[in-house]
Amino acid sequence: MSKVRSAPDFMIIFATLFLLGIGIVMVYSASAIVAQRAPFNDPYFFAKRQLIFAILGITSMYVMMNIDYWVWKQWAKIGFLISIALLVVVLIIGIEVNGSKSWLGIGAFGIQPGEFAKLGVVAFLARWLSDNQKQIVLFRKGLAPALAIPVVCFGLIMLQPDLGTGTVLMGTAVVMIFAAGARISHFIGLGMIGVAGFVGLILSAPYRIKRITSFLDPWQDPLGTGYQIIQSLYAIGPGGLFGLGLGQSRQKHYYLPEPYNDFIFSVIAEELGFVGGTLVLLVFLLLLWRGMRTAIMAPDLYGSLLALGIIGMIAIQVVINVGVVTGMFPVTGITLPFLSYGGSSLTLMLTGVGVLLNISRFSR
Repeated sequence: MSKVRSAPDFMIIFATLFLLGIGIVMVYSASAIVAQRAPFNDPYFFAKRQLIFAILGITSMYVMMNIDYWVWKQWAKIGFLISIALLVVVLIIGIEVNGSKSWLGIGAFGIQPGEFAKLGVVAFLARWLSDNQKQIVLFRKGLAPALAIPVVCFGLIMLQPDLGTGTVLMGTAVVMIFAAGARISHFIGLGMIGVAGFVGLILSAPYRIKRITSFLDPWQDPLGTGYQIIQSLYAIGPGGLFGLGLGQSRQKHYYLPEPYNDFIFSVIAEELGFVGGTLVLLVFLLLLWRGMRTAIMAPDLYGSLLALGIIGMIAIQVVINVGVVTGMFPVTGITLPFLSYGGSSLTLMLTGVGVLLNISRFSR
């Protein structure tokens, strides 16, 4: 393995900071109407907090960019165990938000252990797969133990319950395991079991069934389960080609629930139009391309899988979030990386990008 560092991938830095900058501006635009009234009484309330987390995240990104990534292979197991511990703690003393007990309150701020778990699983799974690659073609000695790593966290996350975070975690793990060389025949069999289990999870909770129903036809219950999707489409449609103008969204005036969070892309499309929304997606594609290039060009298997896990996690979240706001997927509660309001998600995403940048410094 080469120990000679080169410059980090500039395009990853550019794409990340561009999205982060757009995110801070759009969080302010989408939240100012809500924030200027009680209990916040400050139109900059959410924007200032987002800026604070952005600064913390950029600092973490810079630190991670300068720590050789193979150091994390030694600490991956401990990080994974800490993630499990936090997921257990949140079930005991966590704060319930929107029906999900997924937050730990710390003073005026809160953290989401599920966000830490995603990065913890990626790091530990990359270590396990790189150390046991020859076994991955075997079901009992390879695939089963590899799947057990994310399934433990997935199970704890579903107890909260938080189907969105669990879906991203499992999706990222499956991508990593497949890239490590698992047999397609094993995946087909497990895929059928997974689909059956997924359907079971949906049927076990009435609100999930309603979400599926509203996704297929949101106008069946326009004031209930279909409300969010309908209001999101009402935002995207009038945006047209160039948008209504920055700050001119109508749907953020108490029509679209939490427009600065899960549905921020709706406000982007409404204010900046098709052109602005497409530009954001193109920058995400640039980040995905350079992240995949980093994974391919990494000097060792651990670096490749770690980079793949980080960029895969980001890509899956983008696909799900944009799919939800455009009415292609059921509402899942997934944030848009770097743009949606949220301290835990933003800080952890930027930390992951920092690790990705360090891997890019050792590309072949």
